[in-house]
Amino acid sequence: MIRIVLDTNVVISAHLKDKGAEARVFDLVANRLVSLCVSEAILTEYQGVLSRRKFSIDSERVNMSMDLIRDVAVLVSPTESVSVSSDEPDNRFLECAEEARADYLVTGNKRHFPKRWKDTVVVNAREFLELITTQLQP
Repeated sequence: MIRIVLDTNVVISAHLKDKGAEARVFDLVANRLVSLCVSEAILTEYQGVLSRRKFSIDSERVNMSMDLIRDVAVLVSPTESVSVSSDEPDNRFLECAEEARADYLVTGNKRHFPKRWKDTVVVNAREFLELITTQLQP
């Protein structure tokens, strides 16, 4: 199964726009068609950002989404620290991707990441959907 790490901006976009590429990627995760990999640091960031008032996401929806993520995701515990990204918190996603040996890191902010990190290709949601469409067809 394809292993992915989702940057927080993809999770937020999926919650704010029901019909976008990010929402389609999140649906693939929810339906277990791809394997989402997370770490405790990523779960904490998802929870904190989804709960920000400026996004106006209902707390019940936040809780349901976090329960879903915890249920479907593979939890990894990175053992290596990374300091590659100019945006320090983004290094947690690279650490998770490395530990999980993720195929893709999906982000809306590719400029904060290298094009590739070890075995992981960094793509946006639209690129990810284009790359995997043939892999998901029966």
